[in-house]
Amino acid sequence: MKKFFIRCLSKFIGFIMGRMDLPEPELLSGPGSLKKLPALIQSKGVRSVLLVSDKGITGIGLIDPLVQALDKAGIDCTVFDDVQPNPTIANIDSGVEIYRANQCDGIIAFGGGSPMDCAKVINARIGNPKKTVIQMQGGMKVSGPLSPLFAVPTTAGTGSECSLGAMVSDPESHEKFGVASPYLVPPYAILDAELMIGLPPHITSSTGMDALTHAVESYIGNWASDYTNLHAEQAVEIILRDLEATYLDGTDVDRRQNLAMASHHAGLAFTRAMVGYVHAISHNLGGLYGVPHGLANAVILPFVLDFCRQDCEAQLAKLAVIGGIGRDNEPTETLSLRFIDKVREMNRNMDIPTGIAQLRASDIPNLAKRALAEAHPQYPVPRLMKQSECEAILRKLLTITG
Repeated sequence: MKKFFIRCLSKFIGFIMGRMDLPEPELLSGPGSLKKLPALIQSKGVRSVLLVSDKGITGIGLIDPLVQALDKAGIDCTVFDDVQPNPTIANIDSGVEIYRANQCDGIIAFGGGSPMDCAKVINARIGNPKKTVIQMQGGMKVSGPLSPLFAVPTTAGTGSECSLGAMVSDPESHEKFGVASPYLVPPYAILDAELMIGLPPHITSSTGMDALTHAVESYIGNWASDYTNLHAEQAVEIILRDLEATYLDGTDVDRRQNLAMASHHAGLAFTRAMVGYVHAISHNLGGLYGVPHGLANAVILPFVLDFCRQDCEAQLAKLAVIGGIGRDNEPTETLSLRFIDKVREMNRNMDIPTGIAQLRASDIPNLAKRALAEAHPQYPVPRLMKQSECEAILRKLLTITG
């Protein structure tokens, strides 16, 4: 009866989602495209921006050319770089105060998933001043329109520049929660591979596997459509072809640009078709231990695919063919198993561990409970997971070391 209820509610949510007209950002894409951003900001009537980033990015001077170009264009720029790896409620509230104090009328999100998520919720708070971050938790609690938001990803993984969601950490409860609304989708995005040339190999690998997880979970879920499948397939094809080579040689700007587009395709897919148990478990590992999201996704993905393989065999088989690791005349079982093997092989080749070092056995029951509460019914998973099954997967992450 519980499974029936979850499935019925999930179908209802999927029905609503399928009829939503979600926006896509206006895209500036290609090496050097960041140089076009000041003119774009000017054309939208924005005169003072809050640039949301983190100290890792500002510390290496990655934002400096943009700040100088904005100044030259007569656009005031206030830098807020106190964003933590898993942005907190306090981070967001601090950003709101700085935005107001400097009379900003637009926001630039510059960085990986954390600055993106932080900037999106700052924008939501500015546009909904009577609501706290906690009151925005969940779906469709953010009203619009919001201030112009210009998303500049510096990693190829999150797809946050085109997604309707943002993740927030609550240090008091050690949980992560989502805020979702069509108004959170950034109206403008810049995909410039030149910003990603200096990424360390371990960031390249974990963010690339994050994008792969987005594509795969959207593809095998029950809300997939022709639109989302097209974008997921494009993402998988690029990632399986280019990610390992980019891990070994991060200076190839063409491959970097390809991976940026793969992340974007995956973002367009999962924003509409959602994700699954990999993300539910990953979010809770991040909330409790601060495990980086992309790394957690990479580690968890093959175990969850093992669990649900028989219920999405045809989809995984097709992804194997699209990814160039099989032929469409081979048995679907063979192809689906080969795709999962490929994921594990990529993890090995890029030195991604097979377990989560921070995971404690005593936390497993509560982690599983939280993950399933997140997944049911809002994630359209191909196979429903029981508490005992989720705990079994978590125990594999505990006992297997990389």
